[in-house]
Amino acid sequence: MKVDMAEEKTFPMTLEGKEKLETELEELRTTKRAEIIERIKIARSFGDLSENSEYEAAKNEQSMLEGRIKEVTNMLNHAEIIDNGAIAADEVAIGKTVIFQEDDDEPESYQIVGAAEADPFAGKISNESPIAQGLLGHKVGETVTVETPGGEMQVKIIEVK
Repeated sequence: MKVDMAEEKTFPMTLEGKEKLETELEELRTTKRAEIIERIKIARSFGDLSENSEYEAAKNEQSMLEGRIKEVTNMLNHAEIIDNGAIAADEVAIGKTVIFQEDDDEPESYQIVGAAEADPFAGKISNESPIAQGLLGHKVGETVTVETPGGEMQVKIIEVK
C-alpha cells in the first residue's frame, strides 16, 4: 500500500477573500480568455508564425493566464474559510483586524488574512508573515516580541476587531 505523505495544502481565507477569488476566476475564464483567443486569431492572420512576435506574445500571455486559472482554481478547491466564532473577541486570529504599536511609534492596523488574499497596501497581511506569526493567538493588552527580517521588535496589542 502506497501512502502519499504530502498532504494537500489548504489556503486559509476569509469569506470575502474567497468571493474575490471566485470573481477573478470568472473574469479570467470568460473575458480575459476570450480577449487572448481573439488576439491569437488576429496574430495568426498576419501569416508566418515563426517570425510573428504578436502571435508569440499572445501565446505567452495565454500560457500565463491558464497558469493563473489553475492557481486560483486550486486555491478555491482547497480553501479553508476562517470562522472566528469560537475565538475570543480580543484574540488575534486570521480574519481579524489588529491594531498594535511599537514603542512610541504611531499605532498600525492590519487585517490578518490567508496568503492568497494578502495585500499590504490595502492593510491586509498574510498569516504567514513574521508580524502576523508573532501576533496570532495573543490578546489585547499583551506586549509580544515579533521576529522580523530586520530583527526583533516589541509591540503592544491595542485592539482586535
